Amino acid sequence: MPVSPVLATYLTVSRFLVRFADRTLKRRLQAGKEDPDRINERRGIAERARPDGQLLWFHAASVGESLSVLDLIEMILDDRPDLNVLITTGTRTSAELLEKRITDQTIHQFVPLDARAFVVRFLDHWKPDIAVFTESELWPTLICQTHKRRIPMVLLNARMSSKSFKRWRWFRGAARGVLGCFSYILAQDKVTKSHLVSLGIKSGAVEVTGSLKESGGALPHDERERADIAESLKTRPVWLAASTHEGEESAAADAHRIARRRSPRLLLIIAPRHPDRGPEIAAALRADGWSVGLRSAGESPDENIDIYVADTLGEMGLWYRIAPVSFVGGSLAEIGGHNPFEPAALGSAIVHGPHISSAAEAYERLSDAGAARQAANARELGDIIVELQEPHETAAMAHAAWEATTSGAEAIERARALLLDLLTRTESK
Repeated sequence: MPVSPVLATYLTVSRFLVRFADRTLKRRLQAGKEDPDRINERRGIAERARPDGQLLWFHAASVGESLSVLDLIEMILDDRPDLNVLITTGTRTSAELLEKRITDQTIHQFVPLDARAFVVRFLDHWKPDIAVFTESELWPTLICQTHKRRIPMVLLNARMSSKSFKRWRWFRGAARGVLGCFSYILAQDKVTKSHLVSLGIKSGAVEVTGSLKESGGALPHDERERADIAESLKTRPVWLAASTHEGEESAAADAHRIARRRSPRLLLIIAPRHPDRGPEIAAALRADGWSVGLRSAGESPDENIDIYVADTLGEMGLWYRIAPVSFVGGSLAEIGGHNPFEPAALGSAIVHGPHISSAAEAYERLSDAGAARQAANARELGDIIVELQEPHETAAMAHAAWEATTSGAEAIERARALLLDLLTRTESK
């Protein structure tokens, strides 16, 4: 594997990063970003034993990436009930969600920090037969050490925006050294493949298969909860502001004020991207004169509530089923947008802001299908919500959204076939 001077320097420095990494973990612990009971996992120390037999390792950055591979994992385990799966992530939120959804054959661990000693300790313990990295979570030491052990490596759901490509171009040799460790790269779109080839990756090593987030199944929900909330709402109209970031909650409230002139009983549900912001959001809305319910406080969206803050984990499948119209956040704020296929798969009409660079192709596809509309600001968002109070308008968009997601099975099927083939080949060695 060719190693550029930049990558060689990084890998050398990583041999001496243990003290720095420990200080980083201490700061993250104090900020509540690490689980104190599992902090040693970030040092590559595992309390659980490695299971016997073949072990397939998936690494995902956070919530969206880890959820996107769960259906794939389930399909592979259906084919290979003797297999065990390890999934690593770096956030507490992803760990909490995964613990609720993974089976006994799947183990979750926090990924070690990218210090060589931590990475070596992690790999020495788990000894994965195949390593699967998702999207753009590329830690050089972790990847290069895995490659050094001749473990087959797959980059799944690869995505590289034009903005990321411009940064990587300055470190073309390092990019080629890291990305060249992967035997197979399954890319979300042609733009990503073009960027990867421009960085020196062989065209034959990159296959465009689409997005796993598009082909994944519908988010789960508690049907009893859905029925109870639907009963409390009765005929009350509702819309959802999902995965919102700072500034978007106030914009949604402004849009809600516009929409309520047409529909006074209209309820807004806000499900923030980071649920721990719930009490802060509720307090700000109350200070602005709204009657607010907070789910984490056990409050219900009754007739007296104007805005309901759904600040709990793992319930997006519930809110998308309840709301016929969903504004997907991270798009009025300059975040880059979030996955629109989750609401689309559940038949929710989609509204978004202009900042959607992280999922531009997905939004373009939904827009072309008549399933998504763009609002430049709170006023436009309010006007669109007013228009979508017409049932025929919402139903047409929701149906188009659902249809757009049903053609995305190719990505997950190609990934399944590739990984099963690799497992067979590694088993025979």
